[in-house]
Amino acid sequence: MPASHDFKVFAGSSNLGLTERICGYLKRPVSQAHLGRFSDGEINVEIKENVRGHDIFVVQSTCPPVNDHLMELLIVADALKRASAASINAVIPYYGYARQDRKVAARTPITAKLVADLMETAGFTRVISMDMHAGQIQGFFSIPTDHLYASPVFLDDIRVKFPETENVVIVSPDAGGVERARAYSKRLNTSLAIIDKRRPRPNASEVMNLIGDVKGKDALIIDDIVDTAGTLAQGAAALKDKGARRVFAYCVHPILSGPAISRIEASVLEEAVFTDTVPLSAEAQACKKIRVVGTERLFGEAITRIHRAESLSSLFV
Repeated sequence: MPASHDFKVFAGSSNLGLTERICGYLKRPVSQAHLGRFSDGEINVEIKENVRGHDIFVVQSTCPPVNDHLMELLIVADALKRASAASINAVIPYYGYARQDRKVAARTPITAKLVADLMETAGFTRVISMDMHAGQIQGFFSIPTDHLYASPVFLDDIRVKFPETENVVIVSPDAGGVERARAYSKRLNTSLAIIDKRRPRPNASEVMNLIGDVKGKDALIIDDIVDTAGTLAQGAAALKDKGARRVFAYCVHPILSGPAISRIEASVLEEAVFTDTVPLSAEAQACKKIRVVGTERLFGEAITRIHRAESLSSLFV
């Protein structure tokens, strides 16, 4: 049933380019808001349009600097709540703090849950995100959560780049990514391989073994997040050592911190394909091995269907 009120899309400061592309798909302008700083560094937000009774969508990736972007998102929600918006929807292409989604030692936090609590307290009534680090993060919210996947975009790209898939193998970079890789393998009708990885400490990994046959094939590593690119570079090298013809990577969120760019450039990767959920730095944009595909259609369709109270099922692959 068509909604009786309109919707507006606001942009946080983390990913203005993606917001503009989403609004271009929706054929409407980005709504106006002032996002600034006071002299002491506190974030200053002022909504410049009437939002009373409107469905509001705020696009903001909580990517580095994570704390600044997260705090800005919370403050925008508070401003919209106090301006009497009918609903406040957080469109978070990349959900930061998601990798701490369970206790891994005796006295450690679960930050993915903490961020969910903060967002609900701030006034958000729904969350739309893409390829969260773990599916169970949806359960950390007591408000509706729509978990989109980049797989439709990646699958379209792979089918164009690899029209013949008999010599393609989909590779999971670790045991945790097997379900994701198997879904790609099933839809592309390819074989599957798994890298057995150990992580002795945060942002460090070791490749221990390879399960599956990659000899003479084009290996496509499928992952959700690339941070320092150590896992990606080591995994690509292991695949080459086992006889892979060429190695490519399809990874959703390009955090690319620390030595990530230099590792990708020095690696045996032919190409690393990312989405635009996190904007690339100037250094990453200059790297010839990195290519970006857009997600504006998925987010634009999600926004339209949520506003119209229509099903999102067909957006999930």
